[in-house]
Amino acid sequence: MYRKSFLLLLIVIVIVFRFGFVVNAGYFHTSGNLILDSSGKQVNLSGLSWFGFETNNYCLHGLWAQPMSFFLDTVKSLGFNHFRIPYCNRMFDPGSTPNSIDAIKNPDLVGLSSIQIMDKLIAGCQSRGLRIYLDRHRPDSDSQSALWYTSAYDETRWINDWKMLVSRYMGNDTVMGCDLHNEPHSPATWGSGDTATDWRLAAQRCGNALQAINPNLLIIVEGIDTYNDDGYWWGGNLEGVRDYPVQLNVANQLVYSPHDYGSGVASQPWFSAPDFPSNLPGVWDTYWGYIFKNNIAPVIIGEFGGRNYDTASNEGMWQNALVSYIKTNTINWTYWCLNPNSADTGGILADDWTTVVQGKIAMLKPVMYPLVPGSSSSTPAPATPTPITIFETLTPTLTPTPTIVPGTPVPTVGPATPPPPPVAIKVQFYNQNTGTSIVIIRQSGAAMSPVPL
Repeated sequence: MYRKSFLLLLIVIVIVFRFGFVVNAGYFHTSGNLILDSSGKQVNLSGLSWFGFETNNYCLHGLWAQPMSFFLDTVKSLGFNHFRIPYCNRMFDPGSTPNSIDAIKNPDLVGLSSIQIMDKLIAGCQSRGLRIYLDRHRPDSDSQSALWYTSAYDETRWINDWKMLVSRYMGNDTVMGCDLHNEPHSPATWGSGDTATDWRLAAQRCGNALQAINPNLLIIVEGIDTYNDDGYWWGGNLEGVRDYPVQLNVANQLVYSPHDYGSGVASQPWFSAPDFPSNLPGVWDTYWGYIFKNNIAPVIIGEFGGRNYDTASNEGMWQNALVSYIKTNTINWTYWCLNPNSADTGGILADDWTTVVQGKIAMLKPVMYPLVPGSSSSTPAPATPTPITIFETLTPTLTPTPTIVPGTPVPTVGPATPPPPPVAIKVQFYNQNTGTSIVIIRQSGAAMSPVPL
């Protein structure tokens, strides 16, 4: 019996490698409020947003000032372990040509399309052990949209572009997740049941479509701004999760992602409260912190930042208080941002795109976490979509002028010697032509059963 099981396992392995599929074990999943790696070890994320693809430059900003490698090496050396990369759907339209790239500093980027530059970025991160999650920041390159669709870029386009990206980077666990839409806000709702405005339902539709291609990605869902007439930052209000949690077809891949800012972005009543800044943990608990504290799901603060990081100014006190809250609760975070040309927040780099703002690094250092390199760290990112199999063992214990972009606006019976425990083998075959996947699950002593995702 066990010889047959071994032979069947060997056949599966031969099939996997004979047909060019890639073995991957470096993706993340969730358990309670934690993000875990494939071995079950806790993962903590501390990174930076690097914007530009979502603007009419259609490429990362700063490539007019430095080689891409400079930014990647700098970010790794400073202790960050991932990037959040915003993009817009217009970037994939004919005629959306990358611009403002210095050809001398970045000769390898000359003549590439936006997505080919993204390939280069992912390959660069991969070789350095840095992770990435992609962020659909805008439909067009002009401004953020309240809803996940507009008249020019409908829901189908939103989901299809996501499916294209997920297929393109299938098997490369450097790309760890998808931030489905940046900062939904009014008229966006949560739990209303209105398919035209209910962001929770839209996130489920998109998330399920992506999981049908790659069930191992983290699906990152931001909040809205107003729930039951209680207003907060765009994308920051996750009060609705308590009554209407996001429910995906593949469990243990969901991460909620609030955005939070200080008075340097806009005034809010809690900044002028008599008990400021000691009132702030209560504010965060109300709008999004309870999700982590009640063990509902992991949280990654998808954006926070500001120009002031001292302990005397209002914005500085807010930033330091949030860092303290992150440290106390071991929360994942992505700082806004690398770029100095975020008008109301500035960045980790000064205006020369070279000098590091050391005060911000000193503030963030206590909450920086180790690198979590992917299993594909020595494999270049694919330039074209490739069919992939996910194979895992499941244990039975189971120089033109740059565009200046404003900061964020307001508002997963035998022999004598006991036989080995049963082993389940899960193999996913993705058919690129049909866009469907099949999972084959084999446990020793059981028949193989194809299960469509």
